[in-house]
Amino acid sequence: MYKMLNFLFNQVHCDSAITNQLSFQDPATPVMEGIIDLHHDIFFFLIIILCLVSWVMTRICISYNSSSNPKPHTFKHHTMLEIVWTILPALVLVTIVGPSFTLLYAMDEVIDPAITIKAVGHQWYWSYEYCDYDLEGNNVLNFDSYIVPEEDLEIGQLRLLEVDNRVVLPINTHIRVITTSTDVIHSWAVPSLGTKTDAVPGRLNQMSLYIRREGVYYGQCSEICGVNHGFMPIVVEAVSLDDYIDWISTKLSE
Repeated sequence: MYKMLNFLFNQVHCDSAITNQLSFQDPATPVMEGIIDLHHDIFFFLIIILCLVSWVMTRICISYNSSSNPKPHTFKHHTMLEIVWTILPALVLVTIVGPSFTLLYAMDEVIDPAITIKAVGHQWYWSYEYCDYDLEGNNVLNFDSYIVPEEDLEIGQLRLLEVDNRVVLPINTHIRVITTSTDVIHSWAVPSLGTKTDAVPGRLNQMSLYIRREGVYYGQCSEICGVNHGFMPIVVEAVSLDDYIDWISTKLSE
């Protein structure tokens, strides 16, 4: 459905939160596409269950009240009914468990990453290290990423979501993101990429990314980490491989 809507509206993707938003942001990775598809599949079962339960409750209210049924029945059990409402939910769960486990394993799998970056949470900003590019003195390419204050925003930039240094990554490339923290627990989350991984002090967590299209993707820390929790956004800029190589060359020359 989202692909059809994007085609009809000239491929304008929703990669950041909008006012009164109810649905997901447009996916940019296979994992996020799987999350949305699984949500829609489960919602289909929820609608059927809602209709069935509503029908049963309505039937009970109409048929079993003092006016329409002054003399109530005296039975206490119905074996077949109990068997049915035990087996049906079990069948629904069995139907859901297959795609759920497949998606969980896909989210946890790291497939021979070509690029590894490290996201370090601080109170209250992010630091990034590109671990594949060593500089002189054995220092990796790294930089800090702070929120852009509201008075410094330019036209087109998003309030509370824009940063001074974006994370630049190539598309159609297997990427590993390692997260950790220097103080409290943070969470590196970007909805359009389908990622949400905790950054825990003294521990390394990892996730995989495979971005399919170019764009700018916005996220925020999703762990309540202190008074400025809402002011440490994440911005990932996905570019072509050639543009990524040019960006890396410029950073290394600096």
